[in-house]
Amino acid sequence: MPRVTVIGSANVDFTVALARLPRPGETVTGGTLHVNHGGKGANQAVAARRLGADVRMVGCVGQDDSGERIRRGLAAEGIDVTGLASVGDAATGTALIAVDVEGRNQIAVAPGANHRLTVEMASAHEAALAWAQVVLCQLEVPLPVVRWALLTARRRGATTVLNPAPAAPLGDDILALADYLTPNEGEAAALSGREVRDLDSAREAGASLAARGPGHVLITLGGQGVMVVERDRAQHFAAFPVTPVDTTAAGDAFGGGLAVGLAAGGTLEQAVPLACATAALACTRRGAQDSLPHRDDVERFLQGLRSSR
Repeated sequence: MPRVTVIGSANVDFTVALARLPRPGETVTGGTLHVNHGGKGANQAVAARRLGADVRMVGCVGQDDSGERIRRGLAAEGIDVTGLASVGDAATGTALIAVDVEGRNQIAVAPGANHRLTVEMASAHEAALAWAQVVLCQLEVPLPVVRWALLTARRRGATTVLNPAPAAPLGDDILALADYLTPNEGEAAALSGREVRDLDSAREAGASLAARGPGHVLITLGGQGVMVVERDRAQHFAAFPVTPVDTTAAGDAFGGGLAVGLAAGGTLEQAVPLACATAALACTRRGAQDSLPHRDDVERFLQGLRSSR
């Protein structure tokens, strides 16, 4: 069984499905409320677990009802939550999400307890990084924790995946610790200083980032697929066609799928399609963790695509 450790955030999500997204200062009514669990770290952990990996998570929630429900929910998925700390001086992270009929979203996050995670707290669970084949990080916990996790994972012989989301300035010292860097268009533009508009500009941005140290740069481009850039080559993987309902957690589905494919010993030509299919299916369902598919769903989806060719 592939072994994946996730260091990252866990939130409760309040999602309102609307006919259209509001403009600044505008109220759009008539929506439907969905309350579920999210956070990039927890989403990626659930995605990896549902794809068949053995998963451990390191993070932080509040000592409140939301934190306890998140802990129980992750444990019910079969995720080891020994490394999920609880603090009494901050509420569990909360996300407010608006989604329109085309699946586009606007997200506002109050990180709360996620920002209370310290290197000292995380390092108490270094064994989880030594155990893992792949260690997956994002930027919804403090940057010193991310740096420690990537450095420790490297030292322990694990493959490192960094999802640089939400976008934030990153030094070459952190980028060089990522075997796989997985920004979306906006994050790639913010990190490289190059606007990403199409495949050519994605290739250029990826090359700029690859020169700063990560082994592979995978820029996710929504309906345009994924541009994979290494120092000496680039490869485009097309997206799988679906009708999106809600794109929340699609990037996290991709990250979880990539981690599982790599932990299973797959090549990029094997891991990226698995990740793309997982993300595509997540777009066809509402919510964050509620949208994440199981392995059987993904295999049926891929088999259906092969049969239709």
